[in-house]
Amino acid sequence: MHPEKSSRPIASGRVSGMLAFVYIVGLFVLGSALANLISWHVWLLVCLYFLINIAYSLKLKHIAVIDVSIIALGFVMRLFVGAEATQIELSHWIIIMTFLLALFLSLAKRRDDVLIYLKTAQKMRRVIDGYNLKFLDAAMVMTASIVVLAYILWSISTAVVIRLGNDSLYLTAVFVLLGVLRYMQITFVEERSGNPSKILLKDRFVQLVLVGWVLSFVLILYIKLPS
Repeated sequence: MHPEKSSRPIASGRVSGMLAFVYIVGLFVLGSALANLISWHVWLLVCLYFLINIAYSLKLKHIAVIDVSIIALGFVMRLFVGAEATQIELSHWIIIMTFLLALFLSLAKRRDDVLIYLKTAQKMRRVIDGYNLKFLDAAMVMTASIVVLAYILWSISTAVVIRLGNDSLYLTAVFVLLGVLRYMQITFVEERSGNPSKILLKDRFVQLVLVGWVLSFVLILYIKLPS
């Protein structure tokens, strides 16, 4: 019933449920086998990720707040898989910011579902009963605020300053704030937050903010701007 997601392969009927199930089993076997070649820790994380996704699809996606939390947790688990595979220690800041940013984007998507329901009287998801615009707006503002704050605290943390040899990284927070504000504008004013990937690929403001963020990092780290 979703105006955009209805064109996806399974929803549109181009791929049958049985064929999709065969793909799921085949890809899981292949993926878990490859993960086991790296280490049993990676294999365990991949299996856990798979089980959480199954639980989400069968039950958890119908429970408000839990549904968006599981989505955000999935992004964090991907971090842990990559860290375990490469033996790179994760900073607690990247874990916090990844979870909150993914939660922020998930809440924006739920807001889009609520808007569709208000406009068409059709429920895209059963979980819509557990949300309304007032709650979602407040939750998005809260998570966005913590994301920006966490980024600033990361940029001025002693460990980061010592490791990178620079105490001016907090200046890059300007672009983080602009990016968050732009996404909130897209969500609250333009009301088109249903597809974060499409926004990233098409929104010039967001793209310029990302470019500005990268360039500011390069300037600060390699040209050594004064603090």
